[in-house]
Amino acid sequence: MNIPSDLKYAASHEWLKDDGTVGISDFAQDQLGDVVYVELPEVGREVKAGETVAVVESVKTASDIYSPASGTIVAVNEALGSAPEQVNGEPYGDGWLFKLDVTEEGGDLMDAAAYEAANG
Repeated sequence: MNIPSDLKYAASHEWLKDDGTVGISDFAQDQLGDVVYVELPEVGREVKAGETVAVVESVKTASDIYSPASGTIVAVNEALGSAPEQVNGEPYGDGWLFKLDVTEEGGDLMDAAAYEAANG
C-alpha cells in the first residue's frame, strides 16, 4: 500500500496536501475497484470538514467522498470527466479530486504512520 508521508489522511480515506489538494488514498481506490465516474463539487462551494462533497463510482459500488477540511472549493480535476480511471492509476497525482482554500483542517486527520497502522 502506497502512503506518501507528506500528506494527511482522514479515517474515511481522503488525503489532504498542504496546498489544499484532496484525493482518495491508494487503499481506498484499491477497495473501490475500477473507477468509472466521478461526481465533483462546484467551484466556490463552502464546505465543512466531514461533509460529503463528491462521489466516486466504480464497477463495484458508489462511495461518498468527505472533505478532510473546512474551506472553499477553488478547483476541481476536470480531467476526471473523461478519464476517471486516473483515480486508480495515480491516486496521489493526476487522480486528485478537488482543491480547497482551507480555513480549518478536520480534527481527525492522521499522518502516514497512523493511517498505515489503522489500515495495514
